[in-house]
Amino acid sequence: MTERNAIEARNVVKAFGQGDSAVRALDDVSVEIREGEFFTLLGPSGCGKTTLLRLIAGFEMPTEGVILLDGQDITYLPPNRRPVNTVFQSYALFPHLTVAQNIAFGLEMQGKPAAEVRARTDEMLALVKLETMANRKTSQLSGGQQQRVALARALAPQPKVLLLDEPLSALDLKLRQAMQIELKRLQVETGITFVFVTHDQEEALTMSDRIGVMSNGKLQQVGTAKEIYTRPKNRFVASFIGETNFLTAEAEGGKVRLGSGDVVNFDAPAKGTVTLTVRPEQLRLGPADEAGAIAATISNLVYFGTDTHVHLELADKTELVARVQSPATGDAGFERGGKVGLRFAPGALQIVGD
Repeated sequence: MTERNAIEARNVVKAFGQGDSAVRALDDVSVEIREGEFFTLLGPSGCGKTTLLRLIAGFEMPTEGVILLDGQDITYLPPNRRPVNTVFQSYALFPHLTVAQNIAFGLEMQGKPAAEVRARTDEMLALVKLETMANRKTSQLSGGQQQRVALARALAPQPKVLLLDEPLSALDLKLRQAMQIELKRLQVETGITFVFVTHDQEEALTMSDRIGVMSNGKLQQVGTAKEIYTRPKNRFVASFIGETNFLTAEAEGGKVRLGSGDVVNFDAPAKGTVTLTVRPEQLRLGPADEAGAIAATISNLVYFGTDTHVHLELADKTELVARVQSPATGDAGFERGGKVGLRFAPGALQIVGD
């Protein structure tokens, strides 16, 4: 079965300002978002992710490039003529209306028959599990409940694409984590394409079918959470997605020589100076005198409950962090100033570009 694209951006540029002072919020961005997938635009503030979302919604027009929806050019189509709805960081609910009236509002504006509006509203109330609160004013709801109303209102007209601009940022940690699961459930149950914008890597990794990592107006990498985490294309992606260590090494003949002088088997695709990345959980710690291990000194220990971060220093003062599981009782058997032998898990080392 051939996959269809719900949204496609082709060579999109968005510049603010004129001449030499113009700022390119988006710089030649091309991306395909598949029909029925949960796609996340991830990156730090100012990277261009919200600008791209606004171009899809029709709130901004591109300086260059084309936006397609279901293969149709919608680049200059007004927002009200696009089969797209948006859930903003601020839910913008009507405080004087009930939950049911808020959900029904968009359908009524479309002139749908009253019976259809009631049926669809009831369906949405059930979907977001707010049937018992249909007649409450939205001002009487918690933040998580208000967010569910906003989602139901946006989903009620059955848009082809739902755009979500950091809708979880105002929630506390526990509620945010619960709503991540809820959002993914809603997306799967409705089959609607979700395009989600966030700077939170946990949100992206938890919910997304695919992630587009952005920086400085450019799309750095697109892939599944596993692809981006285990095979980052460059230093920015490696450092932004999860925690990682970087090592400078000299590659040649199926081995790399670290700055500490230690040699590690690694079939590098290039020769000369390379930058290696390795995740903290992929470092293996053993006895200091273990044959073939890299000598390291423990400079610090940070306890995180389920695991402990062991800060290490190699012979050349290179700093690394290893993540080890905390034992159920006692400590992990490490102490500051102690010596350990370090190994890399098979396949852990990756070369990244600048």
